[in-house]
Amino acid sequence: MKTLFRTAVLCAAAILLSACKIVETVPFVDIPRYMGVWYQISANEVSFNEGLVGVTAEYTLLEDGSVEVLNKGYQDTLDGELNQITGNATIWDEETNSKLKVVFPGAPDLPYPNYLIVVLDEVDYQYAVVTDPFEYTLFVLSRTPQMSDNTYAMILGELEILGVDTSDLILTPQAVD
Repeated sequence: MKTLFRTAVLCAAAILLSACKIVETVPFVDIPRYMGVWYQISANEVSFNEGLVGVTAEYTLLEDGSVEVLNKGYQDTLDGELNQITGNATIWDEETNSKLKVVFPGAPDLPYPNYLIVVLDEVDYQYAVVTDPFEYTLFVLSRTPQMSDNTYAMILGELEILGVDTSDLILTPQAVD
């Protein structure tokens, strides 16, 4: 019975994946350079990040080549209750390193990569944009808590060229340095 259920879930996932458009990722990510703290500048609000502000993601490369993912945010205000979760990411596409599979406790272990890097400042790694194959999630990330309006507009332009829908992005309040 367990095998039948797992097969049904995998088949459903395959059907959904074949129905979604292919999101183009960046050509290459230098994983060690990508490590460190990223600030969420804006995001599609979904159940797991609803009402969170001051959101950061910290990536740490582990000895086995996987990545520890520590997500933190405060509920409703920068003085609100701290929410955090630690997960693990594995590189799905070792040719580009731009597709990863991230698993968090209590979340389903999906049979496909769910962390797709679609925009990246390839020179200085100062900003990145991450989504999933269904574009349900979308995160604009920066190495600093604030991003210039010009940089943000340029990123939105890049996403438009890629055909990524940005209409649900909500700016994320961050503490001012």
